[in-house]
Amino acid sequence: MTEAEFTCASFYSALHEKRLMGTRCKKCQAAYLPPRQICLKCQSTEMEWVLMKGEGKLVTFSTIAVGTSSMVVEGYDRYRHYCCGIVELDEGLRVSARIVGVDSQNPESIEIGTPMTIEFPEAEGKSSILTFRARQAC
Repeated sequence: MTEAEFTCASFYSALHEKRLMGTRCKKCQAAYLPPRQICLKCQSTEMEWVLMKGEGKLVTFSTIAVGTSSMVVEGYDRYRHYCCGIVELDEGLRVSARIVGVDSQNPESIEIGTPMTIEFPEAEGKSSILTFRARQAC
């Protein structure tokens, strides 16, 4: 992915290819997800693509009863909620994502710190939705 521009379009293209890609500054090593063209720490434009493992932990979440039109089409509404949250990746970056594998109807059962793994939805049009699934504890 070295030739691709550092844009959201390139980020979503990588998601379609089942890769979670971020950027890293070649000067100061600061990492970003979603990708950035300019480093916020040192203002360098010398960026490179970096593949993320796609594993981390849930740091906060919200269950949503009144969702976007695309979520309503999937069957979510005030009676069937869905979950979004912030996942802190093993690489230290935090990213907002849809959270699956949790009981969105009972938010009190969802635990902060739950291990998460990226999931690439197979349904048409959904592969660009950044999604993480709760992993079962070993």
